[in-house]
Amino acid sequence: MNMAHTTTSIKISASPEQVWQLIGGFDSLPDWLPYIPSSKVSEGGRVRHLANPDGDAIVERLEVFNDKERYYTYSIMKAPFPVTDYLSTIHVKEDTDGKSSLVEWSGSFTPVGVSDKEAMDLFHGIYKDGLEALQQAFLD
Repeated sequence: MNMAHTTTSIKISASPEQVWQLIGGFDSLPDWLPYIPSSKVSEGGRVRHLANPDGDAIVERLEVFNDKERYYTYSIMKAPFPVTDYLSTIHVKEDTDGKSSLVEWSGSFTPVGVSDKEAMDLFHGIYKDGLEALQQAFLD
């Protein structure tokens, strides 16, 4: 089976430190992602339990956390998505203007029962909606 990949990014008019402060906690999704109502962590903060808007359980494991470089990588252990081998990274970088942030969300996965394009479109949409919600958090 082939791995599929998708990446999206957004520029946010706030410093990387400000953006990372909001999203840098592995259990902080409800603080900036309106369609995730709660996040509960277990296993010393390494596993988070979420629900999607339909109420389906999502369980993710923190694989890498780098506070200095402002990124974390996580895998999905359980979710209603048609993929396996899911690994995703959220990374906050300084934009080239030196005043803003560039937030990149990328993922790789193996589609199951759907085409690569369908799986890529699904996650690209999730990442895009999530980053737009993050940007809105700084506009409000």
